[in-house]
Amino acid sequence: MSTGTQAVVHHIFRAPRLAGWLLFLFLSPAMAAQEGSLEEGMVNPGYVEKPKWFKNSFLDLREDVAEAAASGKRVMLYFYQDGCPYCEKLIRDNFSQRHIIRKARKYFDVIAINMWGDREVTDMQGRVTTEKAFSAALRVQFTPTILFLDEQGKVAYRINGYYHPRKFEAAMDYVHGKFEGKMSFRDYFARRAPPAASGKLHEQPFYLKPPYDLARVMADSPKPLLVIFEQVNCRVCDEWEGDIFRREETLKQIRRLNVVRFDLWADTPLVTPQGRKTTARAWARELNITTAPSMVFFDGPKREEVARVDAYLKAFHLQSVMDYVASRAYKKQPEFQRYISDRAAALEAQGVHIDLWK
Repeated sequence: MSTGTQAVVHHIFRAPRLAGWLLFLFLSPAMAAQEGSLEEGMVNPGYVEKPKWFKNSFLDLREDVAEAAASGKRVMLYFYQDGCPYCEKLIRDNFSQRHIIRKARKYFDVIAINMWGDREVTDMQGRVTTEKAFSAALRVQFTPTILFLDEQGKVAYRINGYYHPRKFEAAMDYVHGKFEGKMSFRDYFARRAPPAASGKLHEQPFYLKPPYDLARVMADSPKPLLVIFEQVNCRVCDEWEGDIFRREETLKQIRRLNVVRFDLWADTPLVTPQGRKTTARAWARELNITTAPSMVFFDGPKREEVARVDAYLKAFHLQSVMDYVASRAYKKQPEFQRYISDRAAALEAQGVHIDLWK
């Protein structure tokens, strides 16, 4: 099945000392790391591509705020700069998790602003300025900085710097629920923070072990190959690993597949199904894997992608995708939704009740 038919398918203060320190922090990763400014394992990247679901704004904030309000949303302004390791971390660790993406897209219009940029911005008073002058006027000193705007374009909540996913999700809930006039975020977070992720990758006995020569695996076995991409601090990954992947019906389908799991952001060496040497991180980028967890299935004589899961699914849907590929039903029925409807009906006819939310 072709890709088209995949199943599930800043301006800172002018003070020289402060400016110099910030450039030191954000533009010299090796030196910053020596000073303990960067977290272990972080590197200073260059340009980091923004998620495609960010709003493509003309940067007239009056229009953006009005459009968001008309849709029951609020505006989230994301101030960034190229070469900022914590911007890269925000995109990588936060804006790649399904539940965070789902909330961000449902409740906010997210607009990216380059704190050093020259694009034209029209502020809430109708003044035309530039990204960097606009950033300076809002006293944006660090990247990332997040400004959540209310329906009048006023700042409902401000994040200076990076929040880990759990705290960032709570901030979105705080602003979406319009709690800024009722309690401090500190109090809100203490009372209503979402459950923490485990902060680790889980192991399963059915995962293939290194070295990861996936071309050899597919040559030696008739089973389709399932590649799972995960990341740490991922609550949905925890849910899949700790519950769904341990259910007998899931294990029944998994036994019909060869299954390998990679950290989406790791430089784990591997050989692709087509025999090319690369790393998990590079391969995920090539496959356009932008969220965790994600599943990609490979099959056929060309060892090509035949299906993928890049949406939040519960047990029955995950099991059905596995069955869809393992049985090679994708060859006869290119529409997965028809397949899963037929499968559910057949099971119900056998007396097996299907609860899609368990």
